[in-house]
Amino acid sequence: MFKRIREDIEVIFENDPAARTYLEVILTYSGLHAIWAHRIAHFFYKRKLYFIARLISQISRFFTGIEIHPGAKIGRRFFIDHGMGVVIGETCEIGDNVTIYQGVTLGGTGHEKGKRHPTIEDNVLIATGAKVLGAITIGENSKVGAGSVVLKDVPPNCTVVGIPGRIVKQDGKRVAQKLDHNILPDPVFERLTDLEKQVEELKKEVQSLKEGREEHVNHHL
Repeated sequence: MFKRIREDIEVIFENDPAARTYLEVILTYSGLHAIWAHRIAHFFYKRKLYFIARLISQISRFFTGIEIHPGAKIGRRFFIDHGMGVVIGETCEIGDNVTIYQGVTLGGTGHEKGKRHPTIEDNVLIATGAKVLGAITIGENSKVGAGSVVLKDVPPNCTVVGIPGRIVKQDGKRVAQKLDHNILPDPVFERLTDLEKQVEELKKEVQSLKEGREEHVNHHL
C-alpha cells in the first residue's frame, strides 16, 4: 500500500514541472486526492459494500470536482492533471502509467448492464476535454488529442484527433488523410436542398389531391 502511495506522488513530480515539494503535492493536488479516495471506494466496492463505496466517491467528487465510479479498475502510476470535470465510468479499465487532463470523459454510450466503458491500456495520454465513449479499447502508448471524441478502437502506438476521432499518426508515421476540398460539407446548401425536396413532395401531394377532386366531381356529373 505504501509503495502504491509513493508511486502516486512520484508520478506527479515526473509529469508536472509545477510540483515543488511533497507537502505541496499531498495537500493541494486534487487529482491525487481523487485517486486515493477511489482506491478506498474500490476496496469497499469489491466487497459489495456498494453504498459505502458510492458515498466515498460522492464525497470525493464534491471536494475534487472529479467523478470516478468506485467500480472502475485503475492501474499504477495514474496521473490526473488539474482534474476538474473528469468523469470515469463504472466498467472502465485503466492500465499503468496513464495520464489524463481536465474535462476528460471515459463514458458509456448505452444503458446496457455489462461492459460499456472504455479500456485504456498502458502508457496512454488523453488530453484536455477528450471524450472516449463506449466499450472500446485505446491501445498502449497511444495519445488522444484535446477535444477529440473517440468512438472506435484505437490500435497501439497511435495519435488520435478530431470529432469523430481519427488516427493521424501510427508507429511514429503520419497517416495520410484524403480530403477533397471541392466536396467539403456545406450545411446551408444541404438544408436548402432538403427544403427543395420537401416543397417538391408537397407539390406532388397537392396535385394528387386536385386530380382526385376533379375525378370525384366528374363522376357525379
